[in-house]
Amino acid sequence: MKYTLAILALAVVLLSCKKTETIVASEDPKPFSEAHRPQFHFTPPQMWMNDPNGMVYHKGEYHLFYQHYPDSSVWGPMHWGHAVSKDLVRWEHLPIALYPDSLGMIFSGGAVVDEKNTSGLGTAENPPLVAIYTYHKAEMAKQGRNDYQTQGLAYSVDNGRSWTKYENNPVISNPGFRDFRDPKFFWHEESKKWILILVAGDHAILYGSKDLKSWTKLSEFGKEYGSHGGVWECPDLFPLTVEGENKTKWIMIININPGGPNGGSATQYFVGDFDGQKFVCDTDKSKTLWLDYGPDNYAGVTWSNTPDNRKIFFGWMSNWAYGQAVPTSPWRSANTVARELRLSRVNNSLHVRSLVWDRLKSLNKGEKQLANLSINDSLDVSAEIGFPVTMSIVQGEIEAKDFHFAFRNNKGQQVKIGFDSKTKKFFIDRKQSGKTDFSPDFTKDITAPRIATADKIRFTMVLDVSSVEVFFDDGLTVMTAVFFPEEDLSQLKIYSSAGVIEVDSLKVMQLSSIW
Repeated sequence: MKYTLAILALAVVLLSCKKTETIVASEDPKPFSEAHRPQFHFTPPQMWMNDPNGMVYHKGEYHLFYQHYPDSSVWGPMHWGHAVSKDLVRWEHLPIALYPDSLGMIFSGGAVVDEKNTSGLGTAENPPLVAIYTYHKAEMAKQGRNDYQTQGLAYSVDNGRSWTKYENNPVISNPGFRDFRDPKFFWHEESKKWILILVAGDHAILYGSKDLKSWTKLSEFGKEYGSHGGVWECPDLFPLTVEGENKTKWIMIININPGGPNGGSATQYFVGDFDGQKFVCDTDKSKTLWLDYGPDNYAGVTWSNTPDNRKIFFGWMSNWAYGQAVPTSPWRSANTVARELRLSRVNNSLHVRSLVWDRLKSLNKGEKQLANLSINDSLDVSAEIGFPVTMSIVQGEIEAKDFHFAFRNNKGQQVKIGFDSKTKKFFIDRKQSGKTDFSPDFTKDITAPRIATADKIRFTMVLDVSSVEVFFDDGLTVMTAVFFPEEDLSQLKIYSSAGVIEVDSLKVMQLSSIW
């Protein structure tokens, strides 16, 4: 959603000096066809976007709100942009939902369907959508005060098409934290109340309410747990059933910036129990579990009120280290593909797995399947595939030896994705991927530990013009990275650096554009 205070101060100075970059809408007659524009990931029509907000399913629609500055392609006074989807694949853009007001900018938050009309803001026949978000008062921040962030409420009784701000905002005042933000909330049936989680710099705070308007502090968590390389942001809390076991555990997601495993922004999580009052963590205090080890998945949380209660995750596909400098116009930033989260036991430890949203395959416009490939040094499979790989899902199974896949274009630019058996680490190499000179952080090494121990590695790689999301070992290790080639990726070559290696199966599915 945000910055460290130093970065925020710099942004305010730039805005006041009117030095922010002004982008003129593209004159291309075909919308969403600009260079580097993803073709099946969500992007705003133009200008700046970061955190996904207020994600809620209601009456057949997935509502996505997002941090948006409509006047520039760099961060500025935050609004809530808005879009809806029936399948989390194809999107309809809607007008801005929430604008800044006298209480401040509209920072990140969540939304729910108040089905029992506990708030009294709708009716029993037409329960309201309720959003709670952070107000950020920039003037108070510049004065050096600590209470410049509070929590406000807005509601809608017309399926999210228009929003009314609650007349008695803020609903949660700031007790004195410089970072006090990003509420996410849900109905907890066992304790018959709403539970809200937000973050306060280096820890999370839980609140309870019967009506969504009056909140009481319940507990705190996190000062001694997980990673603290930066400010805690964008939390979430929800239950998951352990696969194959009659047991439910609670997952707390905490985004952090900086302090990620590969620098800058990242998303960590904790496994534990929640009793309606406090969260008790099972994870060792010294251990950090990362939902995605790549540099470009941040501020992600889950959708509320989903069919069958599936936990569906959505993240901002960028990094605060360089997100404002990436070479895109007239928009900046995209979201990840939707991912279903599941909880699995591996080597007697619980890990959250991320699975590519199954409806993405509805974009299939043709596929090629190969099997029993022997790689001795290298093998170019471009001709066998028969179509460019720039928009595709690449799936298969390969021996857990030294290998890498190289996705290339005719200019020799490439993205490498592979595994080092000696270090037992996966990697993404984008040093030769195209435009990289906009930030020294962009070409740093990107690695992730392997959690699974099987002799074969299953993989799913989702490529979309300027990004790749890699799911190894059925989503136990996930990596997301953006890149900016000067020409579409058209070729796929597989390399082995440790003798002959077997690829049991390889399927490449070409995807169509949603635009």
